[in-house]
Amino acid sequence: MKRKLLFAERAIYGDGKKAFNAVVPIKINGSFPAENLHYALRKIQEKHPLLKSYIATDAHNMPWFVVDEDANNDIPVKVVTRISDDDWETEVTNQWSKPFDTDKGPLMRVIWIKGEEASDLILVMHHCLCDGRTAMSILNDLLKVLDNRDAAIGYQPPILSMYDIVPAQILENRKRRIKAKFKGILNHFLLWIIPVKKKAIERKKDYMIHWKLDKDLGDQLIRLSKSSGATINTLLCVIILNAFKEIRKEKFFNNIACPVDIRKYMPRINEDSIFAFVSMVALSFDNKLDFISNARKMQEIINAKTAKLDPHQMIMMFEQSHSSINYLIDFLKYTKPDNDFLFSNLGRIVIEHQYKSFEVETIYSPSAVGPFGNTTGFVASTFRGLMDFTFIGNELFVPYDEALAIKNKIVSIIQEQTAHLTPATVTA
Repeated sequence: MKRKLLFAERAIYGDGKKAFNAVVPIKINGSFPAENLHYALRKIQEKHPLLKSYIATDAHNMPWFVVDEDANNDIPVKVVTRISDDDWETEVTNQWSKPFDTDKGPLMRVIWIKGEEASDLILVMHHCLCDGRTAMSILNDLLKVLDNRDAAIGYQPPILSMYDIVPAQILENRKRRIKAKFKGILNHFLLWIIPVKKKAIERKKDYMIHWKLDKDLGDQLIRLSKSSGATINTLLCVIILNAFKEIRKEKFFNNIACPVDIRKYMPRINEDSIFAFVSMVALSFDNKLDFISNARKMQEIINAKTAKLDPHQMIMMFEQSHSSINYLIDFLKYTKPDNDFLFSNLGRIVIEHQYKSFEVETIYSPSAVGPFGNTTGFVASTFRGLMDFTFIGNELFVPYDEALAIKNKIVSIIQEQTAHLTPATVTA
């Protein structure tokens, strides 16, 4: 089995030599046999054949996912002795910079930080293969089979062509095809004429700051969301932007990039699909408005932008843009960043925590670091009622001491904005 990488996958893949890894860490209380973990990994490879794949480049420099049906290509497991509860953070930051051997595959590996009473499992996947939603689906299946070897997780047919994700009536629509081709040519021209000085950015040390929001404070934030009419995602955008403004001062861009999960707009792609394409929405706040007014205005902007999304047309356009891939990669790699950070909120993670032989104490918010410009990012998620944050940064863009100050400011802003709220004032 083989298929060409889609345009967005090619942009993430690059030349295949540099790391661009999605990393998912969890903590498990209890124990399980090593053979159960290896068995569970083989089962998810059976469900998702692309988890066995490697990447081969043809004579036209086009990369392909390739699955050798006769080869096992098992997902490797590295076992590390667990010494403290903080070991997982060190291992996550190490995994950011460790590239996969894409010529051989597979494009996934697991780190097992093994202790007597508790373990950490870290799933590492090449980002060209999956996004956060895919990673959560894989994790869910892994835990089911790890606990019960007879658990049925089904089979997910891989995406093999555009026809698997875009209806034929859209793909073959003459007007849509012409529009996609025209925009593809336009994108190529615009990326070609943009002057890019190919001077490598001397990145410094990558770091991660992780914390969980106190449950009472998280509940208050939910109440603020209900009373304001803005989603949790939007409130967090405003909160984090305000924190950056307070700490970064003249270095503040007032620009945030938010990925939009397009699965909800493309019914052929479900939660289990191996897929790594997202759309982006850029947001800023209005300095003339107060916090709640800003949240409401930003929510209106988000609603208007997402209502106009046409992901089928977008993917068709990108598939007409393959000739500009190198220009795009150079633009992302060498152009100075003009945004403060990327923010992704996975929302509530719907994965069981209690199993027969073990308990999932926590799922830490995933992280990813690529070879492009500004690496500053936030990922939020909620598991077992607790909101979890991973702040990803690099000393070159946001010094670590500033990042700590931003983290503390985020918490203090949430406290300030929710201080007046009680359940009664919201439900009245």
